[in-house]
Amino acid sequence: MHTITLANGSTLPAIGLGTWYLGDDPSLRSDEIASLVAGIEAGARVIDTAEMYGEGRSEDLVGEAIAGLPRDQLHLVSKVLPTNAGRARLRESFYASLDRLRTDYLDTYLLHWRGDTPLAETVEAMEDLVDEGVLRGWGVSNLDVGDMRDLLALPDGQNCQVNEVLYHVASRGIEYELAPMLRQADVATMAYCPLAQGATLREGAGLFENPTLIQIAEAHEATVPQVMLAWVIRDGHTLAIPRS
Repeated sequence: MHTITLANGSTLPAIGLGTWYLGDDPSLRSDEIASLVAGIEAGARVIDTAEMYGEGRSEDLVGEAIAGLPRDQLHLVSKVLPTNAGRARLRESFYASLDRLRTDYLDTYLLHWRGDTPLAETVEAMEDLVDEGVLRGWGVSNLDVGDMRDLLALPDGQNCQVNEVLYHVASRGIEYELAPMLRQADVATMAYCPLAQGATLREGAGLFENPTLIQIAEAHEATVPQVMLAWVIRDGHTLAIPRS
């Protein structure tokens, strides 16, 4: 199994589980929980969610799905909205996420995207949670090259573990500057939508019927989605989180 190792020493399987839109439709709840459990049983350890997803419904569903499972065998990731990224509101959001997830700590907490709150204030608030022992590590999401330069120049900015960004075989913009910068700074890349949302995104439309991908898949007795995931995690520095 391919793995990646974060700067804090955590070694994780390179394919995790995304949860965007999960929890939105009550009629699908049992199936969505079953899909998460199936992913965990297949070896996935990372589960990525956010307070924004369904206004907390995704976190609540994840909490139900993992109830009774060994917590130390999971790596839970959630995200704080930029509007809640100031010192006081970040703490409130963090503990609300813990409640919904039914856990007493998070493995990774991310700033969902850059907003008006100074990055320095967000970093200080993240570091406070780490010092208190309720957070193992923190990172960011959707930060581009300039944003990352600003972040890494801050005191404790180099403690950023992850940058979660859009990345799939038909969306490769991060390869020019951002991905090399992250590797140099020892910040892992977490790729969301690695299957282009089931090949429905504008840049990824029709990928499941792409002749080249089909040819590669047939040569390896694999499926096109398997090939797409293998491509995303090929460098040993990237973790893919297809939606479970």
